[in-house]
Amino acid sequence: MTIPIYQADAFTDQLFGGNPAAICPLDNWLPDEIMQKIAIENNLAETAFFVKNETGYKLRWFTPEYEIDLCGHATLASAHILFSELGFAGDEIHFETVKAGVLTVKKDGDKYSMDFPSRPPIHIEPPIGLVEALGEKQPLEVLRSRDYFLVYESEDDIKDISPDFYALSKMDTVGVIVTAKGDKADFVSRFFAPGAGIPEDPVTGSAHCNLIPYWADKLGKDKLHAYQLSARKGELWCELHGDRVLISGKAVTYLRGEIGF
Repeated sequence: MTIPIYQADAFTDQLFGGNPAAICPLDNWLPDEIMQKIAIENNLAETAFFVKNETGYKLRWFTPEYEIDLCGHATLASAHILFSELGFAGDEIHFETVKAGVLTVKKDGDKYSMDFPSRPPIHIEPPIGLVEALGEKQPLEVLRSRDYFLVYESEDDIKDISPDFYALSKMDTVGVIVTAKGDKADFVSRFFAPGAGIPEDPVTGSAHCNLIPYWADKLGKDKLHAYQLSARKGELWCELHGDRVLISGKAVTYLRGEIGF
């Protein structure tokens, strides 16, 4: 048995930048344990699998540790592979997901625009050890949605964070977002998810479901430009649309191949 596999770098127009995702187009779902093993073997933040249905495609995402509820960069990468490698003829793809509903991706020039749910974070008292796991600098605010969400004073504060990944892996969320107002963009961020097998994610689309409503409110504007400040870096164009967010970025294909087993 062989299945095709692609790898694309999302939220960048340069190879070896952005966030890499593996993409496996399928005729039918493989057993969950096989998809999980493929994700472990790929050892990327996410491996996406999709199957064609009547209205578009069903889409699932796996980290090296477990199946995740929502992934932005692997959704963008899946759309990129459909448009650029598999001959998708339209300008809009509908991905049906179990936990995030229907996600729409449109081709917009050299970018892909994803329509995702808005997930505004709410203020909380930080759990014991969270702030300390991110260093000595104290955040201005601590919030939570799916992930913990810490706001700092400056872009330099975000660059300087050196996390205790073991401590973060014990937190009861998928990941931890740190963010600040940007020097050359509206805002910047980083994302840590060691409990999901991803110490630092290069560029995290799902985190922007939290970041966009937060910064739209803080800055008083609905259209935002953002960078994620990982070593690979990523660039995102964002827009708040009521209870939805538009997250746009570029992508490039890195690998074409097949898995045989």
